[in-house]
Amino acid sequence: MKATAARIVKGINIGALINVADNSGAKIVRIIGVKRGKGRKGRQIACGVADLVRVSVRKGTIAVRKQVFFAVVVRQKKEYRRNTGERISFFDNAVVILKDKEGNPKGTQIKGPIAREAADRWPFVSRVANLIV
Repeated sequence: MKATAARIVKGINIGALINVADNSGAKIVRIIGVKRGKGRKGRQIACGVADLVRVSVRKGTIAVRKQVFFAVVVRQKKEYRRNTGERISFFDNAVVILKDKEGNPKGTQIKGPIAREAADRWPFVSRVANLIV
C-alpha cells in the first residue's frame, strides 16, 4: 500500500452513515472500524480519504443488507491539504465497497469523482473510476 502525498485530516468518525459511490447494491453504510487506524486512549478512531474501513450495510438490496464488508473512503466533506498547497473538499462523504482486503471493488463502476490520494493508494479502485480529482 502506497503512502499518500497529502496531509489528510481524519474527518469521518466511527458510527457515521455514509453514501456508497459504486453499483454494488449498497446505498448507505455505517463505519464500524478502521483498519491500521492510530488512536489514543479514550479517543474514538477516525478515518479520512484512502483509508481502509469496515462497514455494515444499512440500506440497499436484500442480497447485501446486514452484511459486513471492507471499503475504501474516496470522498470526504472535511477539507484537507495537498503538498502543492491546494485544499480539497467534496460535497459528501463516500466509500467504495471491496470484495477482499487486496482492493478489488465489488461494483463495476463508481459514480462521481474520487480523490487522487485514494486512486494512488488503491489502483484497482481507480480503474473503475470515471473521474479522479
